[in-house]
Amino acid sequence: MLERKKGYTPYQSFQYLEAGVDYRRTEPAAECNAFVPGGIELYPLNAEQEARAKKIADTHIFISLHEHPFCFPKDLGEVFSWTGENRVQTAYQGLSESLWDCVFDNLMDGCCLITSKAGWKWQDVIYDMGMRMSDIAHQKFLIRCGTVDDIVRAKKEGKIAWVPVLESAMPVENELDRVDILHGLGVRHMGITYSESNSLGSGIKEDRDGGLTYLGRQVVERMNKVGIAIDCSHVGPQTTRDIITYSTKPVIISHTGARALWDSKRLMLDDDMKACADKGGIIGIEAAPHTTITRDQRTHSIESFMEHFEYVKDLIGIDHVSFGPDTLYGDHCNLHKALASQLSMKQTQQSNSQGAANEFPRVPYVRYMENPTEGSHNILRWLVAHDYSEADIAKVMGGNAMRVLQEVW
Repeated sequence: MLERKKGYTPYQSFQYLEAGVDYRRTEPAAECNAFVPGGIELYPLNAEQEARAKKIADTHIFISLHEHPFCFPKDLGEVFSWTGENRVQTAYQGLSESLWDCVFDNLMDGCCLITSKAGWKWQDVIYDMGMRMSDIAHQKFLIRCGTVDDIVRAKKEGKIAWVPVLESAMPVENELDRVDILHGLGVRHMGITYSESNSLGSGIKEDRDGGLTYLGRQVVERMNKVGIAIDCSHVGPQTTRDIITYSTKPVIISHTGARALWDSKRLMLDDDMKACADKGGIIGIEAAPHTTITRDQRTHSIESFMEHFEYVKDLIGIDHVSFGPDTLYGDHCNLHKALASQLSMKQTQQSNSQGAANEFPRVPYVRYMENPTEGSHNILRWLVAHDYSEADIAKVMGGNAMRVLQEVW
């Protein structure tokens, strides 16, 4: 069993209500890796490395720039009725066994389907945020994070700073003041598009990228002013370049990898990552199933994931790379199948230029990176096993993110 954070207080989502009376409860997935015996698989270290890893984790702040740290239904056949009910169960125990001191929670986003089949409706997003924040308000382990000081406090108290995030600004529609409203409700990080284009700019699923619109420039300016970090993870390349140009603050590309290693629209071009770094921004490497694979390592695991990390680190420097694993608790691979339309999986997973050269084996789960608990431990353990210095580990596990957030927030 992994050691739990000292600030953890046992609590289950919505325990202040009566299941079956106040709401319909859906059986959640396990807060561990259901694919391996014992529920967790740790990257191997020797005794000396174990001690070094523990010292680093105890000393430095660890930040995940992109997660969905809640339990999807155990039975994915219930996923659409569950999204309509919108009683999302946060994985408090699983998070308590992780090494993260701060987690960027991307909520249900476009999978919040209360009134819509397409997602991203303003009222649905607000409903989702309100439900989650009510649950968060009834527990004592996650701290609603609005400032860098909250992250420092969470580390000191053995708790986790919880950052509400939206992956797309689509709910803003043409109402610029909604940026202020979202900030007031706690949002501190927001993407401009989520794969599909909107009134602000083009998403990665498009064959033609029209760049940032006039309204998009207004939203970028307003996000800079109110203190919401800008994300370009699902944004088209020209729109990304425009955002980096127009933003007066560093931009975060929270969950991606290098397209030079695998020809997928979900991954970033070298020049765009360089532009992000040149403005002081950071790139977070992601581990969602079948994203950060490479031509040399087509079976998705921590090894292909870290190949992307090392490529980006060598390209733009150790000061501009971090991690946004994009993991959750549940059957992530089959969830992608169930929600393929909402996630634009077919249109964004690969480019069209490689054909058969881009074939790869499907995995049931990403080894060592199945959920936020495993990922937090195994990224650190991989870095220790590969002889990274404590200073460099501190940077990529949280220090680089802290630098950017101090400037942006």
